[in-house]
Amino acid sequence: MKTVVTDEPRTVRLHKRLVIAILAGVTLFGFLSLALYAATVGDSRFAERGDPNPGRLVSVLDVVGYFAGVGLVGLSLGALVYVITCARFDDTGFIDATVYPAQRTFARATCLLAFVAWGMVIVAAADGAGLSLGKLMSTDYVFDAIAISEKSIAWLTLAVCATVSTVLGWVSLSWMVHFVALVPTGIAATTLFMAGNAGQGPNHDYSTALGIFFALALTVSFGIRVAAARAPVLDSSSDRQIVDRRRAWITLVSDAVGLLSALALLGLLLPFESLFSTPFGEASWVMIVAMLAALVASVRALRATGEGRDTSRVDLAGSVAMLAAIACWAVMDTRVAPGLLTHPFTAWDVFLGYELPGPPTAWTLATFWRFDFFIGLLAIVAALAYLIGVRRLKARGDTWPAGRTLAWATGCILLVLVVCSGVRSYGSAMFSVHMAEHMALNMFVPVLLVLGAPATLALRTLPAARAGGPPGPREWILKVLHSKVTAFLSNPVIALVIFVLSLYIVYFSPIFGTFARYHWGHVLLTLHFLIVGYLFFWVIIGIDPGPRRIPYLARIGLLFAVMPFHAFFGIALMTMSTVIGDKFYGQLDLPWISDRLDDQWLGGAIAWGISEIPVLIVVVAIVAQWAKSDNRAGRRADRHAATYEDAELDDYNAMLEELARSRR
Repeated sequence: MKTVVTDEPRTVRLHKRLVIAILAGVTLFGFLSLALYAATVGDSRFAERGDPNPGRLVSVLDVVGYFAGVGLVGLSLGALVYVITCARFDDTGFIDATVYPAQRTFARATCLLAFVAWGMVIVAAADGAGLSLGKLMSTDYVFDAIAISEKSIAWLTLAVCATVSTVLGWVSLSWMVHFVALVPTGIAATTLFMAGNAGQGPNHDYSTALGIFFALALTVSFGIRVAAARAPVLDSSSDRQIVDRRRAWITLVSDAVGLLSALALLGLLLPFESLFSTPFGEASWVMIVAMLAALVASVRALRATGEGRDTSRVDLAGSVAMLAAIACWAVMDTRVAPGLLTHPFTAWDVFLGYELPGPPTAWTLATFWRFDFFIGLLAIVAALAYLIGVRRLKARGDTWPAGRTLAWATGCILLVLVVCSGVRSYGSAMFSVHMAEHMALNMFVPVLLVLGAPATLALRTLPAARAGGPPGPREWILKVLHSKVTAFLSNPVIALVIFVLSLYIVYFSPIFGTFARYHWGHVLLTLHFLIVGYLFFWVIIGIDPGPRRIPYLARIGLLFAVMPFHAFFGIALMTMSTVIGDKFYGQLDLPWISDRLDDQWLGGAIAWGISEIPVLIVVVAIVAQWAKSDNRAGRRADRHAATYEDAELDDYNAMLEELARSRR
């Protein structure tokens, strides 16, 4: 591997140590300030939510632990993003020394995060039960207290994800392993936010989606700045400028998304009259000012990288600002938002976040819209990015099949329609409508997206990295497509097992009942359905390059192998005597559903009947691809015959003459 790190001058090393020392000092000040706040705030925090005071120790640990958790997950996710976007990797896929300090930051931060999170599971349970740690541990209800505390479950989820990330960070220096670690680390970054104010009360479907963006932006912005502060000096000024500019853009986008999502989130949680009269409101405007300062620092850093100037001072200012924003959010999210205190709650608010206008009809399913700020926005961005790529291809004189563009655009539009229309709104409350939503997300949308061949378009559109320079998005896509992880997941047998088995695991286990209760659960289910469906149909009708391609006849066989499992799944739903997710649907108690088993029977019928339609679409696509492949092979054979027929005949005659001479 080429060495690209220079021996750092003593002044540079001292400057880095000074930056880290300042950040450590600011962090310590934040811990002390939050501990003092939690110790002196008294019973007001617990009175707001109607819980008894568990004591000063639990009160302090609750707030300080939240600050530590978000800060550590920020270090983990930000350092991981820095490793993935700024690393060089050799032929074996291992990262180089330019990002090794960031990799160590990721590994150590996740390890410490796991330690803190496992301890905070008990603290959150004591906080929710209103008991001191000693009293809780002396009872037999520790696990019951954990099970009924939403924050304990969030800390438990965070602890598991952090443990997985820790293992991945310590066992390998492979770039692909760190790319895979984005999944558990990204989930860990959102768990505390989802269990807080963003996931509660009226309009929590909106606030949950905004909270996901806010959580990811806040943590990435803080962590990537700290990772950059520890990065070694590169021996190439052009390489240094590429890496600094790439990191500056990520920071700028994170700060902009974080500020916009924070403003929208506060608009749902904080009435204007509470802005300066409550601790939540006072902390909120301080947080907005800090995030605005971080955004200004990002703009200045981006300008400095374009001019080749040092950005360490503005990066330090941005890091301090984001640390202050995290501290403010720790104060805000360990209290009840004022907007939730003044609202008279109904079952609609608790379980859905909105009120349905009545029984589902074709009109209400088409017109009752609630825009999904996470999945819906990502679908729109994906459609626009695809169209921009097609436009760039055509601008340089290349062609791109119109059918692929139509398939991708239709898939994105269908995705927006499903997650933003009454299909999602009613699907969150009724099992029958949910099954229609499931079939669209798991079978219809992935088929269209796969036929769009987005990876092929990206590889043809994105520029290749400079020879010897840091790899870019095009190289990242190639690395993922040809990795061992992708080869394993795209194995036809593995893809089939994941596609079928996940269906049964989700619905015939407590997973569905838990996820149906929360909007973040619907988001996770949506992502799961899309990813699993995309993987399966990529193996069957995928156009994008991948590790393997199976014969067309085997693709048809693989497709038809799925049909009995879907049929059995639908029949099982129709014949069950118990209701899936009965606790949630019973608490919601929709007035127009008199028998939940009847609604489940309808859902099973939908799963059984609708699954045949995408199968027919895929069969048509396979036959069309097979015919095109045969036509291409025939044309190649004709060109080969036209080019080499005479030469082969001459060679054959020459061979006969040589044999005749040898015999004579």
